[in-house]
Amino acid sequence: MLTTAIHPRPYRGRRESPIPVGILYSVSGQYGVIGREMLNGILLAIEEVNANPALPFTLAPVIFDPACNLENYYHYCHELLYRHGVRHIVGCYTSASRKQILPLVEGANALLWHTARYEGFESSNNVIYLGAAPNQHVLPMIRYVAEHYQPDIYHIGSDYVWSWEIDRITGETVEPLGGRMIASRLLPLGETEVAAIIEDIIVKKPPVVLVTLVGISAYRFYRVWHDMAADHPFLRSHPIARLSLTLCEAEVNMVGAETVEGYLVSAVYFQSIDTPENAQFLARYRRRFGEDCSPSVDAEAAWIGGHMLANAITRCGSDDVALVRQAAYEDVFMAPNGATRIDADNNHAWLTPKLARCGADGKFHIFWQAPEPVKPDPYLTWVGVPEPGAKR
Repeated sequence: MLTTAIHPRPYRGRRESPIPVGILYSVSGQYGVIGREMLNGILLAIEEVNANPALPFTLAPVIFDPACNLENYYHYCHELLYRHGVRHIVGCYTSASRKQILPLVEGANALLWHTARYEGFESSNNVIYLGAAPNQHVLPMIRYVAEHYQPDIYHIGSDYVWSWEIDRITGETVEPLGGRMIASRLLPLGETEVAAIIEDIIVKKPPVVLVTLVGISAYRFYRVWHDMAADHPFLRSHPIARLSLTLCEAEVNMVGAETVEGYLVSAVYFQSIDTPENAQFLARYRRRFGEDCSPSVDAEAAWIGGHMLANAITRCGSDDVALVRQAAYEDVFMAPNGATRIDADNNHAWLTPKLARCGADGKFHIFWQAPEPVKPDPYLTWVGVPEPGAKR
């Protein structure tokens, strides 16, 4: 899907001068469910920006669907930058896709508004990182696990950079806490043969299972675990902690609440956040896309990206990358997840970590959150695991 683009230019008070914004989310393919929610998020933000008569510009989305194919990400990013003259791209769910287009974005001196949670250990002058860094979602989960379980972890993930780094971070963090990695099993993206892994879990009986599978691999794992639990009491026992860094509301709707009930999830946003900002966001999102839609942390981040981009353009009076980046540092955006701002030291967002459990009702019930937004530390340069803060 592709819209007509117009080359970017300073708006200088002329509302008839649209500013093109590249959108690069996979809405088809193995993680297309999440890509669709992210696309919804940025489109809602753009529509809200364009409906504001006080703004002297509009944003024109230029949309490509890479269909979870890395070569498509590279090709479509090149099209956006050099055929359509786009300076700002909102997109990418997997770290593999981000790393695929990063050289192009940097070479063109464009700005990627990256909206997914990720593994850290990156900081580009040409990326605004709106998803959680590892100290904002990985470490809070590990701290909770170490306080309530023996932190011996069996990790099952997708075989790419996200799971590689999460595995390393987890192993290095639990060891000083008296834990260890019992196993690390990484499956190719899209792999659905998971029964042997679950049989190995039954044999090893780990106290903690961490899932970093994405897309259809994750959905298959949840379903097969649930089916096998009928014959294997260990899989449905309460002492085992099942953790996820990717599970979200849209996926719960897909696989069924009974399949993932009890999973502990770390994220900076859940639909169950009880704030006026979140209530307004959910109402607008459902009014636009239907009552059955299910915005997730990824959709919320994409929505934030659209609004923060517009705020920065408004502040500096141009879509020039250097000016927009500097203007973005000055913005404190009251988002559904809490106050969000961009750290000028590393281009990552200050975000408020939260832990929740998936209930039988399919909702995520938040039981802990940090008392205030946490400064992003993508390289984990600070010593120790952060304190969990006040419990709700």
